[in-house]
Amino acid sequence: MTVIDISPSVMQFLLAFIVVGPLLGAVAALLPAPPGLKGRNPDQAVLRHGVTVTGAVLIAAIVLAVGFDHDHPATMQATTDISWIPALDVRIHLGIDGISLPLLVLTALLTFLCALYSYFKPPAGPSPKAFVALVLVLESGTLATFAVLDLLLFFLAFEMVLIPMYFLINRWGGDQRQAAAWKFILYTLLGSVVMLLGLLLVGLKSGTFDMVALATDNGRGLTTSVQIIAVLAIGIGLAVKTPMWPLHSWLPDAHTAAPTVGSVLLAGVLLKMGTYGFVRILLPAAPDGMRTFAPYLAAFAVVGIVYGSLACLALARTGAKGDLKRLIAYSSVGHMGFVLLGIATMTPTGVNGALFANIAHGLITGLLFFLVGAVKDRYGTADLDTLAGATGAALYGRAPRLGALLAFAAVASLGLPGLAGFWGEMLTLFGAYSPAEGLSRPAFRTFMAIGAFGTLLTAAYMLIVVRRVCMGEHALPARTTPDTSAPPVPSAASAPDAQSPVTPGTPQTAGTTPAPAATPTPGTLQAPTTPGAPQAPPAPQLADVQPYEAAAWTPLVALTVLAGLWPAVLLGLTDPAVQKLLSGGKS
Repeated sequence: MTVIDISPSVMQFLLAFIVVGPLLGAVAALLPAPPGLKGRNPDQAVLRHGVTVTGAVLIAAIVLAVGFDHDHPATMQATTDISWIPALDVRIHLGIDGISLPLLVLTALLTFLCALYSYFKPPAGPSPKAFVALVLVLESGTLATFAVLDLLLFFLAFEMVLIPMYFLINRWGGDQRQAAAWKFILYTLLGSVVMLLGLLLVGLKSGTFDMVALATDNGRGLTTSVQIIAVLAIGIGLAVKTPMWPLHSWLPDAHTAAPTVGSVLLAGVLLKMGTYGFVRILLPAAPDGMRTFAPYLAAFAVVGIVYGSLACLALARTGAKGDLKRLIAYSSVGHMGFVLLGIATMTPTGVNGALFANIAHGLITGLLFFLVGAVKDRYGTADLDTLAGATGAALYGRAPRLGALLAFAAVASLGLPGLAGFWGEMLTLFGAYSPAEGLSRPAFRTFMAIGAFGTLLTAAYMLIVVRRVCMGEHALPARTTPDTSAPPVPSAASAPDAQSPVTPGTPQTAGTTPAPAATPTPGTLQAPTTPGAPQAPPAPQLADVQPYEAAAWTPLVALTVLAGLWPAVLLGLTDPAVQKLLSGGKS
């Protein structure tokens, strides 16, 4: 069933435009603007260009999704297959199915929302020309990763996103941005070198780099030893990008230093490229190798779930001087652990849960980084102890709508039933309860129990964040200690003069003239009404959610609720494609 009947040639054009369009837009962003499009402000003109290009790509992605044949989501659609390097049988092969389509639309949506947000709130740094061009190159590489069906093209697209993200962190980031950018590029490049060797091994030993042919062959053209080596090599590169514990240490630094838009794209899109590679390449092309490493992958995954949650709890405690952006980054380590656990089960239930958790994480964590960026802009810091507001300066009292959105995103992230974060984790745990044939059921049930414990830790640190940042931490009233160093006052002198007028609340002594009641000066702190309890000055109001922020965040809120209440929309796309993938190309 298709919502709108679109011809195959138009579908091919749409997919090609989605992949190439942002790249052409990046080139145009660097060129001088035509006289009629310069406007009054050249910087705003190039930012408007970014909104226009990403908006056009999003519209094309939506039309592609509308024209997609939802009755046959396991079939590759909108395919283009052109010979590129005949000597190596490398082809420009594009196509989408129920696995890649949701990721394609998610990437186009998040990039457009980032461009829209940046138009009204440009990041501090060099000229917006380079910023817009880098974001568009990043979008093109990410969309290509989810659309190409050739191993070498996949590697080129996979690497294409590294340089733009490096410069986004290095030029528009915050404190320690250069060290974080170098750490990001070194980790991912080293992982990619190993991954390239594995991809070449698979392509040369099987005789093809075509991912559809490899999935149909289902590993029959590769010996078990070749599959094991390929899974180890390719898996290391994918695990770095995911990121999997213990290859995750670049992520918190990159997120903490990156600008808001960089953090949203890094968490919402780039991390999905690693897990997508596990599903699209390793599961169908090297099933025996995956079966060998599946218990180890699951073990690393659950360690990452618990480790990420414990790191977040340590950052969230009072006095830890934890950074809220860093905390959300560590939470991504835990959430992506659930995705890896689902993939390691090698079952339709687990893999569907992993794909659902991928989309849910992109929506929820993208929203969280948008919100944390807005909070940091208003407070000037993301330090949790400062945001907690010991004087009552918390979000519920200063910017209630912003506080409500942060609380919503936090409870969605902890997996509240009825929101998107719930289904991926639940299906992943169900898949671990009954893993694929040949995998140790007791081991995976142990992993399931550890993962379930991780959900409790996730709820703990998220609720602590909501309590501290949204509700604040009020200081306890100070006790009044009598001054024992002063000489005792005679009892006769301590009685008030009956003939003298007494101002209520002002202590008087005999023989003294009562002080007149003080008239409070506007803007000054008045005396507390409760004896012994100091009254804090009222915290100044912050700017609440602005119209452009609401425009950028509302789609993420709506889709988080929609995916939570109607999961069949997404599972109806992924399940037939996953069934075909795991059965060796048989529907």
